[in-house]
Amino acid sequence: MNHKRVERIWRREGLKVPQKQPKRGRLWLNEGSCVRLRPQHVNHVWPYDFVMDRTHDGRAFRMLTVIDEYSKECLAIRTERKPNHETVIETLADLFLLHGPPQYIRSDNGAEFTALAIREWLRRLDVQTLFIEPGSPWENGYNESFNGKLRDELLSGEIFYALKEAQILIEQWRLHYNTIRPDSSPGYRIPAPQTVRPLVMPTAHTPQ
Repeated sequence: MNHKRVERIWRREGLKVPQKQPKRGRLWLNEGSCVRLRPQHVNHVWPYDFVMDRTHDGRAFRMLTVIDEYSKECLAIRTERKPNHETVIETLADLFLLHGPPQYIRSDNGAEFTALAIREWLRRLDVQTLFIEPGSPWENGYNESFNGKLRDELLSGEIFYALKEAQILIEQWRLHYNTIRPDSSPGYRIPAPQTVRPLVMPTAHTPQ
């Protein structure tokens, strides 16, 4: 059996024949590329991005995912029908109060991330923005990988009948991802393990 017959069978079954991929050079000098700047510690680089899905009635909603590139912890997943740059600022403001602002924040060139209000607000907080090259999602590879896990492990297997249901289940998945699900990148460790208090057994000197 030669390759032409295999291709004919693929086409007959409705499968796509893979096209030859062109070679690509590494983006060594592009400002903000993940090759040029790697996270060195917690709160060094936070990438964020949007993921879209739909409820059972066909109405779209979007999820703003924010992670820490160094620890791989998912800091937030904000789920709204029509998020905008104000949604981004509100989400980041809550995270900055909880974790402190990062040194860099990485994103694509979507209107929600390039809005003047966001850039000015981040500049006042001394947070530097790293915008990836248009059409180069691999420059935001950490977040793209996380978004793929979110879709494969939750979105592709759930039917959301209402936005509130989606918000609850997505937040439950985020907590499971951070505190229970081992991640292969940090050596199969949990990104944000919960602190567990040791059980103190009663003794003669401990009131019961």
